[in-house]
Amino acid sequence: MSIFTNLPAAPVAPKKPVMDTRHGISRSDDYAWLRADNWQAMFKDPSILDPEIRKHLEAENAYMKAAMADTEALQKTLFAEMKGRIKEDDSSVPVKDGAFAYGTFFVTGGEQPRYFRTPRDGGERTVLLDGDKEAEGKAYFRLAGIDHSTDHSRGLWGYDDKGSEYYTLRVRELASGADLPDVIENTGGGGAWAPDGNSFFYTVLDDNHRPSKIFHHIIGAPQSEDRLVYEEQDPGFFMGVGASMLDDFIYIDIHDHETSEYLLIPTGDLTAKPQLVSARETGLEYSLTEGGAVFYILTNADGAKDFKIMQTPVDKPGRENWVDVVPHTPGRLIISHMAFARHLVWLERENGLPQIKIRNRITGEDHAIAFDEEAYSLGLSGAAEYDTDVIRFSYSSMTTPSQLYDYDMETRERRLLKTQEVPSGHNPDDYVTRRVMAPSWDGAEVPVTLLYRKDTPLDGTAPCLLYGYGAYGIAIPASFNTNCLSLADRGFVYAIAHVRGGKDKGFQWYEDGRMEKKTNTFKDFIAAADYLNREKFTSYAKIVAEGGSAGGMLMGAITNMAPEKFKGIIAAVPFVDVLNTMLDDTLPLTPPEWPEWGNPIDSREAYERMAAYSPYDNVSEKPYPAILALGGLTDPRVTYWEPAKWVAKLREKTTGTEPILMKTNMDAGHGGASGRFQRLEEIAFEYAFAIKVAGKM
Repeated sequence: MSIFTNLPAAPVAPKKPVMDTRHGISRSDDYAWLRADNWQAMFKDPSILDPEIRKHLEAENAYMKAAMADTEALQKTLFAEMKGRIKEDDSSVPVKDGAFAYGTFFVTGGEQPRYFRTPRDGGERTVLLDGDKEAEGKAYFRLAGIDHSTDHSRGLWGYDDKGSEYYTLRVRELASGADLPDVIENTGGGGAWAPDGNSFFYTVLDDNHRPSKIFHHIIGAPQSEDRLVYEEQDPGFFMGVGASMLDDFIYIDIHDHETSEYLLIPTGDLTAKPQLVSARETGLEYSLTEGGAVFYILTNADGAKDFKIMQTPVDKPGRENWVDVVPHTPGRLIISHMAFARHLVWLERENGLPQIKIRNRITGEDHAIAFDEEAYSLGLSGAAEYDTDVIRFSYSSMTTPSQLYDYDMETRERRLLKTQEVPSGHNPDDYVTRRVMAPSWDGAEVPVTLLYRKDTPLDGTAPCLLYGYGAYGIAIPASFNTNCLSLADRGFVYAIAHVRGGKDKGFQWYEDGRMEKKTNTFKDFIAAADYLNREKFTSYAKIVAEGGSAGGMLMGAITNMAPEKFKGIIAAVPFVDVLNTMLDDTLPLTPPEWPEWGNPIDSREAYERMAAYSPYDNVSEKPYPAILALGGLTDPRVTYWEPAKWVAKLREKTTGTEPILMKTNMDAGHGGASGRFQRLEEIAFEYAFAIKVAGKM
């Protein structure tokens, strides 16, 4: 019997069948009309959305609100708890760079960060950018940050006020706080300063929201006069621009999910033709960091599946000159690297746990920064300056609040700079964090990170929120999360399934969860649920599954495959209309995503593979659990119509009594609400759904 009672009639989306035939295979899509024909223009101006589509989305929002009306008090309580764990007037530890140190802070009640600087060794704080002030009067506002020029005179800052991820760039005089007349529209959100501070490079997004061009802007000139530096002809590649720490080069980074290419512009001649480092070669990935006379290159060249570090002369960067510096070790995944005057630093992961490695560039001696907890997270932020022996890193675990350290690479001394404050109180000894291994269908062991209170009964009666992602090689860290304490304090087991498709256990773990092996991701997640049920951490009748974006695809797939093993599903901006999206090469992410999922336009095999697991295409007549789908109207990554179509079909097909709910944020995109407390309200709503479904209200 459903816990949702006295609901009004659910919206029924009309069917308007559209036929599509590929590779001799025909499919009918009854809800294709929910995709706005003018979606490109609508992302920039949501007011032009087709009235029929808007009416349907608003009807879904009204139905959702009615279904969740009895949780409104609980949502407020959860929000108050989460807000109470945040230090409202928190401030970062400033990062030293030249004569200044730069950081961010919040004010009590403020939604947006404020960027500041102080004299290098301390002193009066000067606010460079006040996010709350810039956001006044806007339903949605997200800052892209502010980057200062080498001479510290100007700042380049960006904002998105629609949720569509088209960022506007402005230039600010840091001494006066005044913005110059320069306004650069439709950018990716950042840029790279030339050393003299009189010009910068930036990426423009085309009408299909793809970063297709790099321009050079001279301060004072209109955007229409900006010089085109490089245009990428292949719509399957992402592109960005950055500057080296030594200000010697502008980097143009071109990549998809499996192939890289770098171009270099020497800052001594900003008009020079970009120099190619190594031509793109399918399957070859590499990234650069400057180390004085050499570039250090993180790459999978020569079969280094878990990556290695090589070096090459700055004046001869071609691949023929690359030589090994840190060799490949199978099972030890090198995640990132950076170089300083006397040290090479890299972050690696082995056996699911991260550590930071440091090499003295003079002596060749290596040492590691590691910790002893069963599961933890490390973050390597390094330093803003090249000639330094001190780097910065962060540490946390599911029970340990984040700690920020400065680390002297010569003396090997750690200096604790800051421990995350939990104003409402937090006793780590009240909680348990564990890492268990769930056997999957083929014997692979799936790591599952658990957090629960010590007094939680492990007899199958505890509810569980089971989170998963499993795509693009993204590993989900076992880091401190104050929000999930609200679930743990209500007797939940909070669990993260580190399924294949991420790099949690190395690059092979990623390869075994993509393309033709994609279904391993779904089977691993179900295996995690099976393990938690079998070992009595929870039971099938108490598991609420959660995932977002590509993790939303995971939610859709496991709901089709094993609906009886989940009491509820939370699918945030879910990528569920996989086949139709991958067949639509006008959408922003479709061509760049083909290396991850396959190209069903060209390949019948890829078409049939996707058709077999695409959540929307595989909804059928069966009793589905309670489902909450969340979308954003201006989301360019997972378009709003994916959850809208999925929910319409689920509601049509389900033979069960549990409600299928959808909430569309009419003022936001992929990342949800933009303010820090607005985002907490969304999490409180999701958790209230989980608590209600689990019967813990």
